[in-house]
Amino acid sequence: MFRTSIVALFLGAIFAQALPPENYQLATDWHLDASLFKATATKSENGETLTLQNGLIRRVIRIKDGCATLALDDLMSGRSLVRSVRPEGMVTINGQEFAVGGLIGQPNHAFLTPEWQAALKTDPNALQLIGVEISEIKERMSWKRLRAHAPDVQWPPKGVAVRLEFSLVKDKQPLAAAPFRVSIHYELYDGIPVWSKWMTVENTSKKSLCVDRFTSEVLAVVEQSSDVESRGPSPFDLPDSIQVETDQAFGSFTARQANSHVVRWEKDPLYTSQVNYNRDTPCLLKVGPTRGPAQDVAPGATFSTFRAFGLVQDSSSRERRGLAQRRMYRTLAPWVTENPLMHHLLASSPEAARAAIDQAAEVGFEMIILSFGSGFNTETNDSAYMETWRKVNAYAQSKGVELGSYSLLSSRKIGGGNDVVPAPGERVTFGNAPALTSPWGLEYFKKLYTFFKTTGFTVFEHDGSYPGDWDVTARLPLQKGLEDSQWAQWKIINEYYHWCRGQGIFLNVPDYYFLAGSNKCGMGYREVNWSLPRAQQLIHTRQNIFDGTWDRTPSMGWMFVPLSEYQGGGAAATIEPLDSHLEHYNLMMLSNLSNGVQACYRGPRLFDTPRVRDLVKANVDWFKAHRAILESDVIHVRRADGKDWDGLLHVNPRLKERALFSVFNPTNQPLEREILVPLYYAGLKESASVSINGAAAATRVKLDAAGRTKIRLTLPPNSHTWIVFGE
Repeated sequence: MFRTSIVALFLGAIFAQALPPENYQLATDWHLDASLFKATATKSENGETLTLQNGLIRRVIRIKDGCATLALDDLMSGRSLVRSVRPEGMVTINGQEFAVGGLIGQPNHAFLTPEWQAALKTDPNALQLIGVEISEIKERMSWKRLRAHAPDVQWPPKGVAVRLEFSLVKDKQPLAAAPFRVSIHYELYDGIPVWSKWMTVENTSKKSLCVDRFTSEVLAVVEQSSDVESRGPSPFDLPDSIQVETDQAFGSFTARQANSHVVRWEKDPLYTSQVNYNRDTPCLLKVGPTRGPAQDVAPGATFSTFRAFGLVQDSSSRERRGLAQRRMYRTLAPWVTENPLMHHLLASSPEAARAAIDQAAEVGFEMIILSFGSGFNTETNDSAYMETWRKVNAYAQSKGVELGSYSLLSSRKIGGGNDVVPAPGERVTFGNAPALTSPWGLEYFKKLYTFFKTTGFTVFEHDGSYPGDWDVTARLPLQKGLEDSQWAQWKIINEYYHWCRGQGIFLNVPDYYFLAGSNKCGMGYREVNWSLPRAQQLIHTRQNIFDGTWDRTPSMGWMFVPLSEYQGGGAAATIEPLDSHLEHYNLMMLSNLSNGVQACYRGPRLFDTPRVRDLVKANVDWFKAHRAILESDVIHVRRADGKDWDGLLHVNPRLKERALFSVFNPTNQPLEREILVPLYYAGLKESASVSINGAAAATRVKLDAAGRTKIRLTLPPNSHTWIVFGE
């Protein structure tokens, strides 16, 4: 199955790759050992400030005579990230805007000296701080663990939580008849430079109130560059010191685009001393909805905003930034480390499903999804149909295989007043979309709840998930119109995904719902490419994985293997009959599994002859034997181009197998290459053991000061090589 020979291994050094930045200030790199960096929240001796810090980042908040963030510091590189004080948030209630905390009197908003901090005054028009509460972090949703996941994840994440309570005041005392109170919530996590922030509004009156708008984070950040002129369509570089994501992300395969409706970099009108003559520098971070939420809050009830998560980046290196982002997902959404082998079954009869279950169990696949185009109906009210599939699912469970199904939500027209109606000049994301708050939408989700409760299915592929469409239609009582339509629809799908997470239902969602509970999104591919000739699909597979894992873990993205024809291409594009294309099937499996990625193997069967069965099982067994390292982080070494070798390096300083280097030769000729292997993030120093393709006898090699070694390999034509590094 694997063919190569090693000629020599020797020390070499050409260039540094993905190492800490030169100005890194800490003795220990948190990527290698995060155990030292514990989150705390402490008040100063005089009670004037509250400091949240974990040894990586520090946020200092004044809590006496006014409340505002005085400092946000990157302790990894010694940088101050903010240059000016702003309110802790903004909220508009019943048409009136309130600053939540805030200090006034800063003479220059380019920097903030200790003397200026001491002279800042309370904003008399703002809501005032009336209480501080420090506690442990609580889980924001339940996570039922039914399947393998990364061994070292924790839920909820460890760290510290803080609640700052604000109210209208009179004579420095909380107003007894205040109709509402606002709380700012913080979480700071152990071992990672990330904080979370959100707001709640409690209605303390006897009348309903409306939360018209909110801004949950306002930070006057140090600008990325000092551009005097403002020319061209995008003249400015946005600050890259802070990356913000939210759990109200949707409408994209990428985090930046999925959060663009709520995370904004704006001009700062107070920053009059900036270099730009037009004062257009984007250096004011605001997090809040584009419209709305326009949510009514009943007496005694509490409204909660979405959560924003801020990641401080300590480097401009694409690799190191990606490592930090991927660590953030493993911390805040550890269910993304669930990475089961899945068969997309292109059949929908109970008999075909049982046969597929038997095949999956025989070769070690862990999950079957009754695929799109199979004819299976998840949106049913037929109790007999659900009972039939409950029994099929029980059979699957007896074989150690999970069973699930597919449903398309958006991208279709329902009619009868149930579709999203965009505002004039706007459009629906996918052309047509049902409104989730419509009678059809509410019935749709009712069917989903009933179906999964009845059948016991534990897998759901939810296509066309809500992409954030605005709807002008009043759909009472859930939706008043345009201003609250996005919030109302997002709450429906968000609550459903939370429920699924609590039930242990695995969620394939082609959208960025990770922080709301989904397990996987597409790795990033163009569907019609799976209609290209087989040899081209191999290169695209490894290119897509290489590109897709810069900002997500290998387990967060699915790929595709068209066992049967998919969107055309005919016999040249498909693997069926499987036995006739055994070598291609082998390389497609290895292109995914050796990079830690699961594909949707879509077709009526996983094997058609004993030798195909044996090949699939051998690849699965190899993957499971090295699963821990293959599902760990990746270092990007060389992207596939079809004319030379390509490869990814898996690293984990906490495992016995510290690194696994996966190398492909896509050419029809043998290749002899010297390859620099960057092992810094494997936590290896001075030397390492090396094993080629599972060889029992390991070779010992030296590493240079940057943790690198060079290997010389002979790579046979159209082959895969795997190299394990250990202490």
